[in-house]
Amino acid sequence: MTGKPPVRVLVVDDHPVFREGFAALLGSIDEVEVVGTAATGAEAVEQAARHEPDVVVMDVSMPGMDGIEATRHILRERPETGVVVLTMSEEDGTIFEALRAGARGYLLKGAEPEEVVRAITTVSGGGVVFGAVLAGRITEFLTPRPQSGAAAAAFPGLTAREHEVLDLVAAGLSNGDIAARLFLSQKTVRNHVHAVLGKIQAADRAEAIIRARDAGLGR
Repeated sequence: MTGKPPVRVLVVDDHPVFREGFAALLGSIDEVEVVGTAATGAEAVEQAARHEPDVVVMDVSMPGMDGIEATRHILRERPETGVVVLTMSEEDGTIFEALRAGARGYLLKGAEPEEVVRAITTVSGGGVVFGAVLAGRITEFLTPRPQSGAAAAAFPGLTAREHEVLDLVAAGLSNGDIAARLFLSQKTVRNHVHAVLGKIQAADRAEAIIRARDAGLGR
């Protein structure tokens, strides 16, 4: 025992065996106090308002309101709450939607119990935690990719961010995918795409893709 009060945790998952088993596992750990469980996103919002947990361990795929939307609702009312997503999904869109919703942790089901407990205690203290594999992917996605000299020479009027957006457009990504990849809003991406089309004098997105690929982008 460290003398610190235990971290108050709400466990949210629509699979009863996993939910109750995981809650029992956490409840056996001195550093954690399970204050409630929920089987749906709507129930998670209700239980979070009732119990005011320090951390919510949140599944993503649930009937009705999913874990992403539940996270938004919970943090809108209590922004100090830490949310750790614990899910099977490794999809880039799900990862970045969770981050944009305000989650401060993202782990895959199958993580060792010690890793989950570390994530809970870290997030309760204001930190951010991701599994090792996911952290590497997030870093890769958030790091601008260097442009070749030919690409830079072909479009000298573009900013570094506009080059990056054009590269992803040339790779065939939609505005929504680009927004998730660059951690931007879709409105911001639309503005960048509009600026790029104007600067390179492309009539439309298709022409921009052709010219960008000719310059070596989109690979």
